[in-house]
Amino acid sequence: MRVFIAFEGLCESFDILPGQTVKDAKQMIKNFFHIQLSDDKQGRRYLELTYAGGVLRDEWVLADAGVTLCSTIKCAVKDEEKPALYIYNAVTQEKVPIMGNVHLLTETVAKLKSLVSLKCGFPVSVFCLRTIDGKEMYDCNILSDYKLELGATLRLDVWDGWKELLSDCVLGHSQNVQWHLSKNEAILRYQQRVALYIAAHFGHLKMAEWLQKKGVRADEAIGVHPYKEWCCETYHPDIGKGAIHAAAEAGQMLLIKAFVARNVLCLECQTPFGQTPLRISIHKGHKDCVLYLIMKMWSVVSFPKISLPMNIYIKVKKWLFVAQKKICKLKRWAPQFKTRVGDPFVVDGFTEPKMTSKDLHNLHQHKWKKIIRSYTNSQSQSSQDFANAVLKLQPKTEKEKIPTPSRFPPVMKTSDNLDRLEAESYSMDIIHNNLWNAQIPLPPITSINSNLPHNLTMPQATLLLNSSLESFSKHLGRTPRQNAIYYLSLASEFKEKPWLQQLDMARTLAKKTVYQL
Repeated sequence: MRVFIAFEGLCESFDILPGQTVKDAKQMIKNFFHIQLSDDKQGRRYLELTYAGGVLRDEWVLADAGVTLCSTIKCAVKDEEKPALYIYNAVTQEKVPIMGNVHLLTETVAKLKSLVSLKCGFPVSVFCLRTIDGKEMYDCNILSDYKLELGATLRLDVWDGWKELLSDCVLGHSQNVQWHLSKNEAILRYQQRVALYIAAHFGHLKMAEWLQKKGVRADEAIGVHPYKEWCCETYHPDIGKGAIHAAAEAGQMLLIKAFVARNVLCLECQTPFGQTPLRISIHKGHKDCVLYLIMKMWSVVSFPKISLPMNIYIKVKKWLFVAQKKICKLKRWAPQFKTRVGDPFVVDGFTEPKMTSKDLHNLHQHKWKKIIRSYTNSQSQSSQDFANAVLKLQPKTEKEKIPTPSRFPPVMKTSDNLDRLEAESYSMDIIHNNLWNAQIPLPPITSINSNLPHNLTMPQATLLLNSSLESFSKHLGRTPRQNAIYYLSLASEFKEKPWLQQLDMARTLAKKTVYQL
């Protein structure tokens, strides 16, 4: 099959054999045009073939991708810069690339944390960074002090017991966030500010409105965890950011409007570096946010007998807010949530680490074991007391046996080689399952045979079909339905092709996958 390759203003013909892949065609093009390619730690230079508006993958056969006789394929040389570092997020379990070059390794850990915060949407006071060996990285140190290389992977860990909370904040589940909030008032206020910051980054409008109704302000600085309030000299500068700054950095137009509509002080709220939301939006290139903020800054606030420009109105509002805070302090109306004597604290490098991303189950496992142990002991003791009472009331003969009371659950017996901790966790799972079964009824189980054709409803045919589907999912890592959706999405990238041809291409690629297994 002869095809034409268009490269840098030239168009040359190539003879492609029926079984040759895109990778083989790239090798022919490289040798013909004498193209220099590279692949190192800092980046790579590679060839990219496009046909009908879609990019051809190396493992595809040209005929399967819909390339016909005398078709024209575009060829281009691409330069791809490889990430300098990778950050494994323990909350979302994703690998976040941090772009840069070798000069990034000469920066401080605080600078890297600022870049990571922009990528993942977490405030810098919520997480810490660790090397693969588990060594914690402190803000004042240089990255090269930890002997990192280009392409190294670091781990992002959060406060113990916060994994579920932050995961629900990322997804925008307000009810689950409320369930995971702390009962300690100081930690609660800090968690609410963190939740509003994450909602502003990801654009969760409903969760942001709910938190603002709780009294959380978008222009208020995130601050630090109450365990670290005493060590102000080592604070990261980005703890002075608020939720409005996170919305401006991410370009969340709806969140900016919601914050400004509730509190106009958000327009003049500044970071520790003196950046307002308008300056941040200009720097990030969010045109819609810039136009809205400029319009609000140059607007006029009208009252029955007077009209004030927005900048004058904001100054008056700030003055009233400061005066109100002083009056509340004098009369002790507003509660002050500050660190007091007896509160736990964290000293980096000296106290036991509190940022290891432990979930709630592992964090409170010892408490739950005590509860399960006391529950089983109380049940066994109560059943034994009842049996003794029956013995006193009813004299028994040698042949009589006192039955176990039915209203008391029997004590679980384990074998000698079963570990005690496993028995306790097993009993704890039973209790949790019973609770969920009592509160949430499960839907009825439907039979898979009802959806199959009549010729496949026989037991042998059903067994054969199920075993084939299981082996397919095991080796490929996707179900047949997921595999079909995957190739349909790939084929839809070839926008210049009609839809039926895209469908035929997806069917061909899916068949190829089955044949290769």
